Amino acid sequence: MVSTEVIVTTFNNPTALHFALLGLKGQSTQNFRVCIADDGSGPDTQNVVDSWRMRLGEDRFRHVWHPDNGFAKNEILNKAIASSGADYLIFIDGDCVASPGYIQRHFDLRQPSLFVSGSLIRMPLTVNSLLTDELITSKRIFQLDWLKANGCVTRLGTWLKTASLPLVFANFLERISPVKKVWNGCNSAGWRADLLKVNGFDEAMKYGAEDVEMGVRMNNAGIRGRHNRYTAPLLHIEHARGYADPVVAAANKRYMKSVRRSGRAWTAQGIVKSEGPSFLTHGGS
Repeated sequence: MVSTEVIVTTFNNPTALHFALLGLKGQSTQNFRVCIADDGSGPDTQNVVDSWRMRLGEDRFRHVWHPDNGFAKNEILNKAIASSGADYLIFIDGDCVASPGYIQRHFDLRQPSLFVSGSLIRMPLTVNSLLTDELITSKRIFQLDWLKANGCVTRLGTWLKTASLPLVFANFLERISPVKKVWNGCNSAGWRADLLKVNGFDEAMKYGAEDVEMGVRMNNAGIRGRHNRYTAPLLHIEHARGYADPVVAAANKRYMKSVRRSGRAWTAQGIVKSEGPSFLTHGGS
């Protein structure tokens, strides 16, 4: 049986993290473990972690943390990947609430040498004051009428992400979608062996397409992407982004394009700090 771990990234947003974990608790399948990849959060987040460790159980839950040294999401993700014992890893951000069939849909899409790239329904900031445990556990928050009434669905593209179409049609749209099949760190999944093959995320990259770059290297390594945009809704809780820097984001995009052109699959600033895989570096077979 394939073992699965959901890696949830977080930084000093304990309320959103609680709602994200509540969404995972409500999944139609519970055949997965949870890892909190914590980019240096403080005591309030630790309290949420401790509470959920009790609720999910020690055997299903772990917390990977490092001190706050600015935006270092890729670094904490690499630590989570390296220390995971699972075959398959699903990644969501700790400000995202997964619909009940989200994990099962990822299970259904698993294939060798393939990663799955999802999307988000971005809820406006005004929704934050409406969020409660009951809203999520009752599944009311995922219903189309609630999403429309609260300004979460304002155009066709977002409506499609609510999984309102029959699966056969939504699945077809995912296959023919012209949107690039890139790695979206807030909602993607892949085989741990494939992530190790490209040495995980590039830790030199800060906020702004820093996750997309790994998907480019996976493509270069022959690991292809598959959309999961219209069949497994994931709701995003809005928040401020004090770490966003448009100069850094623009530089990241230029670098990502250069990686795509080069055909390079390995990063020297990944899980292993090396210019190439160890079997090449050390002459092994």
